Parts: sequence; structure tokens; C-alpha cells
Amino acid sequence: MNNKKLFDSKKVFIVAELSANHNGSIDIAIETIRAAKRAGADAIKLQTYTADTLTIDSSKPDFVIKNESIWDGQNFYQLYKKAFTPWEWHENLFKVADEEGLICFSSPFDKTAVDFLEELGNPIYKIASFEITDIPLIEYISKKGKPIIISTGIADEDAINLALQTIRKNNKNQIALLKCTSGYPAPIEEANLLTLRDFKTKFNVIPGLSDHTLGITAPIVGVSLGAKIIEKHFILNQTVGGPDSKFSLDEEEFTRMVRHVREAEKLMGDITYDLTDIQLKGKAFARSLYVVKDVKKGEKFTLKNIRSIRPGFGLHPKHLSEIIGNVAKKDYDRGDRVTEQFL
Repeated sequence: MNNKKLFDSKKVFIVAELSANHNGSIDIAIETIRAAKRAGADAIKLQTYTADTLTIDSSKPDFVIKNESIWDGQNFYQLYKKAFTPWEWHENLFKVADEEGLICFSSPFDKTAVDFLEELGNPIYKIASFEITDIPLIEYISKKGKPIIISTGIADEDAINLALQTIRKNNKNQIALLKCTSGYPAPIEEANLLTLRDFKTKFNVIPGLSDHTLGITAPIVGVSLGAKIIEKHFILNQTVGGPDSKFSLDEEEFTRMVRHVREAEKLMGDITYDLTDIQLKGKAFARSLYVVKDVKKGEKFTLKNIRSIRPGFGLHPKHLSEIIGNVAKKDYDRGDRVTEQFL
């Protein structure tokens, strides 16, 4: 994998999150990957787990979701059994993504998933928001030496520091930290995207955004605040349904997001005070010094025959006081540029 493509300083890396948006159909999963390519994504991300690697099948109150999400009232085990991507699909999905020119990578949720993904040549590891506290898993992933992306949906500063310290003990590759709000969908007033500016300086990472808000505003604002990675849940179309469909973008919406993200990254440009070609051409509309009344040889230059006007091809207006009172060495016509010969 070309790491420069992933964390290029100019080009935002756009990730389409497949998650559960196949709704149990490998054909839908494959077509979703192809649609992500059409929509302009750089990568497709999978999730590698089973219900048994994430939790246990229990009906005790602790195992029933009740956090004001769209999944409230469901049992953890049953949700993950419905939402997981079968491991026997992975090799084919990686192959389809490669055929489409997309980078395919995954979030593993236990060590067996990491071992499985290593067999497939998984190029990047994503640590999901809820796994940022699983230090043994993070340590195991870090020893694979791959680029790592971490979501911070439930992480405070101490949790982020601990995860990064764990990775850096074993891994010298690139690390990206994604601002994330673990709400499904996430309220826009809790996005706190200004934190993106702090990520790079405080943690020395590539900053990015894993967005669960509705719509495409957050990714565009995120890019303007320095996000170099944008991850958004992607669905073929809303008729597919499934656990994550309500906060996922369809192909039309994702295409629009990509277009605006690409425009935003162009608008960001570089920190520079050099003039572009267009700006240089625009100097034609600047002020400069011109003869505005015919001047005969031996006549003095005055504020009546020399003025600062448009266009900007004459001498800089800062020289006006130096010229006034000087004597013309030859005849000048109205509309002649004032040059250094007037000094």
C-alpha cells in the first residue's frame, strides 16, 4: 500500500464505511463497494467480528442497549449477529475493492480477527471508538507495523494518550486520530470539530473525522479545520435497510459530499503570501501613477497632471510625493504611464 496516498498532505483520504449496510447479502456488499468507487471514495472499510467475539448471549439488563440510540431495547448479541460481515466474505470483498482501485481495510475487534486480517494482507488497522480502551488489542495490532487509524468517540484525553503510547512502543508507522461523536446519529452540537486543530499539535498525529451526524456539513467543516481523513457510513440506497442505514449516506449523497470535500481541500491551499497567476493578472485593477493631463518638456509635475488611478501598470503610488515638483524632461501625453524616469 502507498502510505503517501493514505496520509497525503494535500489530498483528503475519504473512507466509505460499509459496516452493516449489506444487510446480510454479499451481493449487496459487492455492489456497495462498486458504488463507493463511483461516489469517489478512496477506500472501503469493513468490520471484522462475530457476535461471539464481541459479547455473550445474555438477556440480563446490562446486555440490553439503552443509551438513547436507534438500537435501544435490542440485545447486544442479537444486534451484532444481525450486523456482522461474515468472515468468509472478506477475501472476495478485498478482491472486489482491489479491482475497483479502492483500498480495503478493516476494524478488528479481537486478536483472532487481527490474525485473520493479516492473512488477507490488510493494509491499515482501524481501532473503533469503543475499542480504544482495549489496550491488549491495541498492543497486538500495533505489533503488526501497519498504519493505524483510531476513532475517539468515547475517549477522553487520558484514554487517547494511553492508546497512542501503547502504539508508539511497538509501531513507527503513521497514526491518524479521528474526531468522533459516538451517537447514532450524532447531534451536530456535540461534534466539537474545533478539537481537530488540537489533535495534530497535541498528539502529533494525522487528524481526521469519523462522522455520524446526518448530512454532509460536518465533513466539509472538518476539512476546513485540518481533517486529512473523512470516514462516513455508506449505503447503496436506503431501501437496503439494516442497523446503520439511518445515519448512512447513499451513493448520491456520498458523491455530493466527496465533491464538496474536494472543493474544500482546494480552498484550503497553502499558507502563502505569494501571488497566484490570477492575482497577478488582477493587479491590472490596482492603482498606479499616470499622466492625466498633457505635460510639456520643462513643465512641472503637479497633482493636476499626475494622479494615482487604475490600471496598475504605472509606477507605485508611494512615489507620488517624490515626483510632484520635478520637471518633465520631455513631452508626455495624457494616459502615459509614470515610470522611474519621472523621479
